[in-house]
Amino acid sequence: MSASLDSTAPGGGAPHNARLTPRGLLKFLVPSLIGIGMFLVPFSTGDTINIGMGMLADGLQDVLGDALPAIATLVLCLSAFVTTYVKFAKPHWARENALGELFDVEPLWMAMRLLGAAFAIMTYFQVGPEFVTVSSTGGVMLNDLAPVLLTFFFFAAILLPFLVDFGFMEFIGSLVRTPFRRMFGLPGRSAIDATASWMGSGTVGVLITTQQYEQGYYNRREASAIATNFSIVSIAFALLVTNFIGINHLFVPFYLTVVVAGLVAAVVVPRLPPLSRKPNTYHEPVGCRLAEERTGTQGLFRYSLDMAVERADKAPGPRQLLRHALLNVADIFFGLLPLVIAIGTVALILAEFTSLFTWLSYPMVPILEWMNVPEAAAAAPATLVGFADMFLPAVLASDIESELTRFVIACLSLTQLIYMSEIGALLLKSKIPLKLWELVVIFLLRTAITLPIIVVMGHWLVA
Repeated sequence: MSASLDSTAPGGGAPHNARLTPRGLLKFLVPSLIGIGMFLVPFSTGDTINIGMGMLADGLQDVLGDALPAIATLVLCLSAFVTTYVKFAKPHWARENALGELFDVEPLWMAMRLLGAAFAIMTYFQVGPEFVTVSSTGGVMLNDLAPVLLTFFFFAAILLPFLVDFGFMEFIGSLVRTPFRRMFGLPGRSAIDATASWMGSGTVGVLITTQQYEQGYYNRREASAIATNFSIVSIAFALLVTNFIGINHLFVPFYLTVVVAGLVAAVVVPRLPPLSRKPNTYHEPVGCRLAEERTGTQGLFRYSLDMAVERADKAPGPRQLLRHALLNVADIFFGLLPLVIAIGTVALILAEFTSLFTWLSYPMVPILEWMNVPEAAAAAPATLVGFADMFLPAVLASDIESELTRFVIACLSLTQLIYMSEIGALLLKSKIPLKLWELVVIFLLRTAITLPIIVVMGHWLVA
């Protein structure tokens, strides 16, 4: 690592610019505590668990109510129109700037935006083929998922800098870097991604990972491994799944199984192709900005605090933070949302109106029978349909009589992680170097690794 990127003094001492003054500490602590309160602290709200940012998003959903699908349709149509205009008219205001990067996209992404807008129009106005407009396909994407993404990512884009730009990532990263390097081969700061995913949402974890990669704190291998292995769905969604599938009385053993299987997969999957073959190179425009050096004569806590205060001292000002937040919101609304609607709707159509996943799941029947999982034939499609959407396995398994089988399917749906209606689309849209075929392989690897663990724990805890 070059000297210009080394944030420590010669001999591995304290960071050069650390300022452990009351003002420096406050600049680190106040924004970081806001970020912790918004993303990492769970609150009990009625029968569910949520985080501060999720509560704000829920509040905005309550205010906007039934208008959200219409707003989503308008956003999707605006994205398609402006992208088409910029692509063909090449206006001067969209050249060599952030707007140009947002709207002057490759033909494939332009087609996805047009397709997303078309699906939204057909679903909202209930015109066109039934397999698009029905509640289980286009209705799920436009009426259920789009409102959540609009409100959730609106607050995530605005509040995320409090968590990542004022030293908290550096503080935690320095404290836990050794165990994370030894267990997962990842930087300590990735612990924040995992915690934000578990407490809040897997999409928040991917958003953090994407930003950290684009800012030079993760290399290609690390970003790919973190995004595909630590983006666990939230505790709130886990509660929803257990309630829907009728095993809410088993939530503690259920979530224990998810955590154990997920941790094993997080250790093993990054050490296998395709993730192990990702290069240890950084995003070219910024290069490597991460320096996890030895602490020298300092204690670990004091060194971590020095790193945090130095990072807070270099944090962007209010105007720059607001500009970045608005650009992030625009990128999510006009870039990500159309992709999620397009890919998610197609995936749900394949799952609901074709036998594709049933055919693909035939080899799973003898495997489940060998593992002594009851109703193996009925459960087999649910083991693979999660690639389309994370909630589909619960839907397919809800009519299965065996409690053990429902337990296995529910746990597996949460540990597979790669589902195209949201996480998969988000990863394909991001600058993290992951291709569709790689996501398929990672999904299958995670299924193969976590399924035996889940079945063994299921026989132990349930049967």
